[in-house]
Amino acid sequence: MSPPPPSKAGGPHTRPINEALAANSTLAQLLQRLKEAEARMDTVREVLPPSLRAHVRTGVLDEAGWNLLVPNGAVAAKLRQCLPAIEQALVVRGWKPTSVRVKVQSDRA
Repeated sequence: MSPPPPSKAGGPHTRPINEALAANSTLAQLLQRLKEAEARMDTVREVLPPSLRAHVRTGVLDEAGWNLLVPNGAVAAKLRQCLPAIEQALVVRGWKPTSVRVKVQSDRA
């Protein structure tokens, strides 16, 4: 006897990830922060020199500030020179002023 075919919804205990995240307040807040960090990153990309854009990624956005992640110290040094323009662009676009931190995060782990 073969098992019944799976339901189209994936089973009785599954639901879309967005629905699951929204149902849990902690996860919903995390999702909101991730979306805000990505939206902020869109603004930052407009300000960055083209040579830096591919090397900067968004990191944690929390009450203490926002991290921008870079692969090495040289990129971090150049990005730190751009921080005044980045912070100004974020304010001009309507984002609440927050501390922007540059963190080196190598791919080696």
